[in-house]
Amino acid sequence: MDCILAIDQGTTSTRTILFDPQGGVLAAAQRELTQYFPADGRVEHDPEEIWTSVLELCREVLAIAERRGWRVAALGIANQRETVILWDRATGRPIAPAIVWQDRRTARQCRTLIDAGQQPLVQNRTGLLLDPYFSASKIAWLLDNTPGARQAADRGELAFGTVDSFLLWRLTGGKVHATDATNAARTLLFDIHRQRWDDDLLALFDVPASLLPAVYDNVADFGKTADGLFPQVLTIGGMAGDQQAATIGQACFTPGMIKSTYGTGCFMVLNTGATPVVSRHRLLTTLAYRLNGIPTYALEGSIFVAGASIQWLRDGLHLIQSAGQTEALAAGLGSNAGIYMVPAFTGLGAPYWDPDARGAIFGLTRATGIAEIVRAALEAVCYQTNDLLAAMLADGAAPMRELRVDGGMAANSWLMQFLADLLAIPVARPAVTETTALGAAFLAGLHCGLFASLDDIADCWECERRFRPLLAADHRASLLAGWKTAVDRVTTPPARRTRRSGAKKPV
Repeated sequence: MDCILAIDQGTTSTRTILFDPQGGVLAAAQRELTQYFPADGRVEHDPEEIWTSVLELCREVLAIAERRGWRVAALGIANQRETVILWDRATGRPIAPAIVWQDRRTARQCRTLIDAGQQPLVQNRTGLLLDPYFSASKIAWLLDNTPGARQAADRGELAFGTVDSFLLWRLTGGKVHATDATNAARTLLFDIHRQRWDDDLLALFDVPASLLPAVYDNVADFGKTADGLFPQVLTIGGMAGDQQAATIGQACFTPGMIKSTYGTGCFMVLNTGATPVVSRHRLLTTLAYRLNGIPTYALEGSIFVAGASIQWLRDGLHLIQSAGQTEALAAGLGSNAGIYMVPAFTGLGAPYWDPDARGAIFGLTRATGIAEIVRAALEAVCYQTNDLLAAMLADGAAPMRELRVDGGMAANSWLMQFLADLLAIPVARPAVTETTALGAAFLAGLHCGLFASLDDIADCWECERRFRPLLAADHRASLLAGWKTAVDRVTTPPARRTRRSGAKKPV
């Protein structure tokens, strides 16, 4: 039997999954990654740990395929986006820890560029906002703060990549330095209209063009795995940033279709078709995918903290032992008792884009216990999702028929019901919630011929459960008013935002 191997390299873990030609899971392996927090607002990964996890987990599921006589037809890659790695072209070794997308260390540099009037240029070319979330300022920081890095870059000795590009380099034994259009579109260096690296943006961020990878479609010949790496040489036929991969895994191929992924963060993507819609409410204009050289665009809203808040409750505060406990704790309460958590651990993303905001819990009393705090963390994910949906509707999106959901938190049925109640639209959970990996597999399957078209992929999508809104309108309005008050207390209006990077607000 033919199958497809998908690598899903995420922020907190790496997964490898074997899919059958109908999109069913045959085998899977997973490993959590170490996250490093060297200072306030800084988040790093060890690129070698990322690579080791990918290599060992691929070997684990490929051994299963070999024992069962399955033929692996192709390999697809999905990855955490915007995370920056620089490595030496001669040795392949990273020159510094990876700077993760959540990292805020370049907030001051971005603020300086905004004050200098560069926001329109950046937004017009890239569809993005000037924010440390994206890759460009991170690249410049590494070049300026790693001894000898800028000089080595000027000599053409270094390579830049987001995680996909770094893995591709390693998988091909250093033969291929490339990325795909969706990952390139998240760097602040790529013109999404002309579909190429932009010289003006490279100059703005002082990033040498010699660092950059080639940019391919999401379905392309990305090369073959190096001899001896795995039991067989594999063709790498598909690659996409994790949220675009999830959009493909959710079969959101028609303009107006929308999905939301709940992992470390939360990311809502609305397919807008051939038209790049410019947001008036601080959403991102980005690529959904690019096939046969033709881009399909999307509006995206990015929430920095979703599942990360549950991880904090588990690992930081030790209030719970596992994420699986949260559903029963939340369901056991009659209400949230007026408790609101704003999880702005590394600032707030869309539609606020306030890097100086910091987290807070409001409404605490002596009666507040673990269950109330856990429920507030879950509810915050839904409130933030509603903020994104409201921004999309304000940007002219037609009312959505349903929201397709995926990611680890989608398994929490209490959370999905509260989400439907708060959004006042049905929430559809697919039979396969590992849609990021599934999207990477679909792309690779298109390349090797297991799928003939996007219609073939859409036929594989199946709804496992549909959650329908049950909450009364006045109760919903009251809950949302409480959330707005909480957010207003941790954010600063844009006109009065501090120019001092990293300034803290009381927690």
